[in-house]
Amino acid sequence: MDFSTIASVAAKSGGILYIMPLLLLIVLWVSIERFLFLSRMSRLGEKMASALEQLPDIKEQSLRPLADSAEFPFRALLQVPIRFPNIKDSAQLSEILQEAVMRQVPLLDKRLWLLDTTVTLAPLLGLLGTIIGMFHAFQILNNVANNPTAITGSVAEALMATAAGLVIAIIGLVSFNGLQNQMRFVVHQMETLRSMLINRLSGLDHSHALNNTETQPVIYAAKEA
Repeated sequence: MDFSTIASVAAKSGGILYIMPLLLLIVLWVSIERFLFLSRMSRLGEKMASALEQLPDIKEQSLRPLADSAEFPFRALLQVPIRFPNIKDSAQLSEILQEAVMRQVPLLDKRLWLLDTTVTLAPLLGLLGTIIGMFHAFQILNNVANNPTAITGSVAEALMATAAGLVIAIIGLVSFNGLQNQMRFVVHQMETLRSMLINRLSGLDHSHALNNTETQPVIYAAKEA
């Protein structure tokens, strides 16, 4: 099929087939870009969780180098204990960390709406192109000089728009579902990192409280002596 034939078929679809390569390019671009980004974020999440687990204690001096070396969205979580060192209540710290998670989720969801839109738009545009092509096909029957069997070739050309729309929708749907699953995994890593920070900071505060209660009678005994 040469370029002139393709141009003729595209013209019979009302120009819809000219839009299909653009939609396919959008699907491939968003899929590849988001896949690379989310893959890098998932590897970074595993790295941050392992590094936080190996820290001997959670203090500003030990946590700041880890936060500085991290990338968003995980940097926003690691910076919360540094920005709010005076918050000792685990419930309040949990709310602040949850706020940081919610603010970073749109960064992960960026441009996925293009895939969602294309999955719905491509078949509809393909169907519209087929309907327009069918109008041209049935016009053949109006001319008695034409062979009636020629309509079958025109109908086949009209169906190419629907086929192109369905192929783009299938590729976009598979990519969208895969990226959504990958995004949920990164959000799960952020929630895991949030729980690790809360548990370690709460345990640190509890140990300080125990040390204070143990040393307090000794101080009183020294005063009585």
